[in-house]
Amino acid sequence: MLMRNITFNETGDRKLLPLVMYRHNLIKRQKRCVLAYLANRLFRLKRLRWHVGPILPPEIKACINESESAWFNKYSRILAEYMASIHDGYGLNLTNDIKPPKSLYIEVRCLTDYGKFELESGEIILLKKNSQHFLPKLQCEQLIRQGILQHIT
Repeated sequence: MLMRNITFNETGDRKLLPLVMYRHNLIKRQKRCVLAYLANRLFRLKRLRWHVGPILPPEIKACINESESAWFNKYSRILAEYMASIHDGYGLNLTNDIKPPKSLYIEVRCLTDYGKFELESGEIILLKKNSQHFLPKLQCEQLIRQGILQHIT
């Protein structure tokens, strides 16, 4: 693709035109590559929000820059506000499974030492590595996605 309407003064040298055009096209290509790379990173951050929740794991947080972290926090806030506004103000968690659960409780195994975990009922459970528990599915789904718990089938 050549640039049109390039004017030269009377002493201008047309020998430089191909070099200028090549450099301009090279800069445009590099810009497209950088924008595609950045769009891919934001897409991955968006996907992470749906899989691991509003708090990024430390190994991911160490790999993103300040502006990406701000974007992720803003996206999480917007998504949380939207989910809170659904269902006549009662809220609906869209990040849960779409299929209805067969059982309200599932058996899980703790893969790491997590510490204390408080259920909605107020009961506090100590999650230690290799311990097994029978917990409400909705309350432990986030920990399953983060790799702290494993669903035992």
